[in-house]
Amino acid sequence: MTDAKLCWLDIRDAGTATAAILEEAVHQRIDGVVAADPAAFTGLPPTVRKILMFEDGAASVPADLGEADLVIVPGGKDERAPLVEAHPDVEFGRYVEIVDADTLEDACLAARLEAWSVLDFRDPTKIPLEIVIAAATGAPGSIVTTAANHEEAEIVYGVLELGSDGVLMRGRTVGDATALRTAATSRGGEIPLVELTVTGATHIGMGERACVDTTTHFRKDEGILVGSHSKGMVLCVSETHPLPYMPTRPFRVNAGALHSYTVAQHGRTHYLSELHAGSSVLAVDVKGRTRPVSVGRVKIETRPLISIDAVAPNGQTVNLILQDDWHVRVLGPGASVLNSTELKPGDTILGHLPTADRHVGYPINEFCLEK
Repeated sequence: MTDAKLCWLDIRDAGTATAAILEEAVHQRIDGVVAADPAAFTGLPPTVRKILMFEDGAASVPADLGEADLVIVPGGKDERAPLVEAHPDVEFGRYVEIVDADTLEDACLAARLEAWSVLDFRDPTKIPLEIVIAAATGAPGSIVTTAANHEEAEIVYGVLELGSDGVLMRGRTVGDATALRTAATSRGGEIPLVELTVTGATHIGMGERACVDTTTHFRKDEGILVGSHSKGMVLCVSETHPLPYMPTRPFRVNAGALHSYTVAQHGRTHYLSELHAGSSVLAVDVKGRTRPVSVGRVKIETRPLISIDAVAPNGQTVNLILQDDWHVRVLGPGASVLNSTELKPGDTILGHLPTADRHVGYPINEFCLEK
């Protein structure tokens, strides 16, 4: 198993769209292009791994491999021995179609022993892939799993939190390469956090606040970014920390007033009022590491509210309106948990300063004044 997440695009069914798909694949920095004809690799840069794949076996491999870097065929090393001897400068890997317990064992063996394993699971369950990933723990090779579309690719990248080393997806039209690359990068990343200095807290009366209940178990140093303005947000902690009067709810962030912004994937923002079951938001920890999490429910209820004002080191002001209650908390440096009703001028909290204005949640370079 490796840390890199590979994107392989299969162009064998691309037809007349092949040239355009390949151009997009290069632009999106797709890691590998899979074909059955070495001529398809003509003109591809050396940054793209050129892969020939033949599910029918070694007999289908042409004598001339052209610019191919890697050839994938069924069968073990004994069956591939003549090919390896004939092409010492080309890597070889194993294709395994998983349809039952015996072929699943073959896949586990390939994952442990082969430098490259391409796994094709014919049933929709992901449990066999989980078994293979577990069996390959510590193995030096790479597992590439086939996916029918980019939605499945995103799931495959995240199975058992480790995910397959790569995904092989058919490229049939322009847009598929972009969708595959997006699936590979949607698992998480980093977002810059800054230390904000609290300048004031004001009780502002009743209003509607939103609790964002997700389908994940937050860590104690995680939460979501929330703010009244699109260019300044505060890291609100989840209810992972014990409270004296109620059990912990590690899936929940008591996030703020319903007008507030929160951050989703790919730099987009959403109002808390827009979130619903099936939405996605970014979980963010105190080091700025992120992961997308799904929303299971949003509870919007009338509660007393408190307005928290803070300032960034560059002088930018930030505002967050929260439920006015001691158990609603935000995160500070070192994962310190700060009760919102006890915040006072001079306290330090963590936040994020997006640089772009927003139009329907998307970043846009235009004049926009928020106050």
